[in-house]
Amino acid sequence: MNKLYDFHTHTILSDGELICSEQIRHAQIHGYTAIAISDHVDESNIDFVLNSLNKFVDNESSYFEGIKILKGVEITHVPPLLIDNLAKHAKENGADIVLVHGETIVEPVFKKTNYYAVTSKYVDILAHPGLISEEEVALAAKNGVFLELSARKGHSLSNGHVRKLAQKYEAKLLVNSDAHGPDDFLDYDFSLKVALSAGLSIEEAKKIVEKNPLELL
Repeated sequence: MNKLYDFHTHTILSDGELICSEQIRHAQIHGYTAIAISDHVDESNIDFVLNSLNKFVDNESSYFEGIKILKGVEITHVPPLLIDNLAKHAKENGADIVLVHGETIVEPVFKKTNYYAVTSKYVDILAHPGLISEEEVALAAKNGVFLELSARKGHSLSNGHVRKLAQKYEAKLLVNSDAHGPDDFLDYDFSLKVALSAGLSIEEAKKIVEKNPLELL
């Protein structure tokens, strides 16, 4: 059976539809091997989100057999100069995975968000980076920051651009769902289709879906 990983999902701790227990149960049913709950955060709620996730994982994770639960955050619409400090704070307070909400073409994200994300040593994934520049992709490759191929409507429109530059500069890619509700979870075949639709070969798509996630576990 193929393993399935997803590092970008949301619960009612931000703008998702499910509580954490529901989120993990849906992931189990979809055959997930590992999932990160990575709710939107800024200075106003980062401690609330991390405290909630720490409590949930400490008290409930052992009851969900066969799935690894990662505590994450997605730093979202934050002034770029604050990204590094918030990412550091997240890692120091229990986050396993730190994402930054990239400059998707369908939301008014601050310019330079991508740049400050890929230059922070505390950031693991730049989510849906939109029309990311060549300089920023080169920096992501140098600093080991993963770039996301998104399965989410709207954010996915720039997947081909992200894939093209990632291949040019040998930046690492992931496929994530950006799930906000029970209908958003992936399965293995659809994850492959997201990668293939971005212009990857089947061999490249399998590497991104099956092997790249292991570096974050």
